[in-house]
Order: sequence, then structure tokens, then C-alpha cells
Amino acid sequence: MEKTVRGTTARVDDKVALVTGAASGMGRTNCIRLAEAGADVIALDQTSAAEALAETASLVADAGGRCITATCDVVDVEGMAAAVDAAVVQAGRLDIVVANAGIYPAAGFSWELTDAEWQRPLDINVTGVWATVKATLPHLESGASIVIISSTNGLKGGARVAHYAAGKHAVVGLARTLANEVGPRGIRVNTVHPGSVATPMILNDAVFAKLRPDLEHPTQNDAAEALAKRNLLPVPWVQPEDVSNAVLFLASEMSRYVTGTQLVVDAGLLQKV
Repeated sequence: MEKTVRGTTARVDDKVALVTGAASGMGRTNCIRLAEAGADVIALDQTSAAEALAETASLVADAGGRCITATCDVVDVEGMAAAVDAAVVQAGRLDIVVANAGIYPAAGFSWELTDAEWQRPLDINVTGVWATVKATLPHLESGASIVIISSTNGLKGGARVAHYAAGKHAVVGLARTLANEVGPRGIRVNTVHPGSVATPMILNDAVFAKLRPDLEHPTQNDAAEALAKRNLLPVPWVQPEDVSNAVLFLASEMSRYVTGTQLVVDAGLLQKV
């Protein structure tokens, strides 16, 4: 008889989760939240982030989890495979993959973007996700979960973000395809779509200037005023922990029959008319 999943809190006890872009922002928060829920963590980021990655590992340990760190550029397909293989040998297994690594590039109208400005976010936000999945799938068994971090810009367009929106739409197509390909193996694949999140990716002077071009030196409060107007709920942004709670749900057995879907965490941004 099939077991019933009970309880009011998502748990991932005795699981091992790999998180890319783990040195800071939502990646770090994902690592901590999964550790709090019982998982050991493989935290992966680029070599230049090694010091911050060590801090993530310390925070995971404080949350009660074992943390194995690995460094590699997510667009390096062969390097990713080698880094993942070595980390999984050390961890003993792999159950959860969170493809979180991504960049939010400088804004520009589609026709203004240089070849390099167009290509770099696609390399990281799309090819990096594909490389992550390619490297981790050989280690996954029935019951495993793959969670890909997209964006509200993966479900709608927006002016001056063609390179970002195109990539975030692309990983939705990738996730839906993967869900079909690996579903027969008992592996689930879903995407999470944050709106504005209170991390350095949003909370920086360049984004403030984009949000408030009417001001010479806009502040965080100025940007918050602009962002709050976009949402149904009276907040300018969600916290990274809100996104990590969604990731935990999709990683846990509480979502055991959820696959090929898009979970939005945006304070009502997409529904605002």
C-alpha cells in the first residue's frame, strides 16, 4: 500500500541537496533552509567566490547540516561533471538539485545590446542550468527532485530585459521537457519564479537607477516605492527565505506528485492589473 505523507512541515531528512550559486543571495538561503529541514548540502559556486562559499558552509553547519563545497563555473560542462561527481562521492548520494546560479544583467533595449551583453546571461542562466542538470542526473534515483530558479520574467516580458527574460523563459521549456523525460524514472522537475527579492541582485545602485530614472541618485527607499506599486500585496519585495520555502516544498515529499509546473513567489506581481 502506498504510504501517506503526513505532517505540517516539509522535511528532507537524510537527503543530500546540491545548490548552485550557493555563495550568496538566494543560493545561500536555499542551502540554509534545506539544512534546517534535515538535508546535507553540496554548495557549489565559482572559484572566485570560495571565501563566501566557506561562509555558506559555516552557516549550513550552524543550521545542523553537513556541507561539502565545490567550485566550478556552471557554464563549464566538463568541469561541472567532474565537480559534481567528486562531491557526490564525498556526500554518498544525491537527492535534490537546485539550479539557482544566475545573473541579472544591465538593462538595455533589445537593439542596443552588444553580442557579449546578449550572450553572457544566456550562457549562465540557460546553459548553466542545462550543465547542472546534465552533471547531476546520472546520480539521481526515483524520488529525486530538480528545482530550477527562473523569474517572473520567465512568465512575462518586460522592456529592457530581453536577454534576461529570454533565458528565464528558456529554462521553463527545459524544465517542462525534462519533466517528460525523467518522469518515468520517478524524478520531478519544477521551476520557481520569484519577483523582486531582497538580495544584492536587486538591492544595488544600478537597479535603483533603472527603477527610478527620474532621480539623479535614487536610494533603496526610492526603489522600494517603485517596486511596491507593481505588487498586489503592500510590499516592495519578498525575502530570500520566502523563495527558499518554495524550494523546500518542491524538494520534499509534500510535493511528491508535483512536476512540470511553475511556482510563483512574487507578492502578486504577475496578477497586478
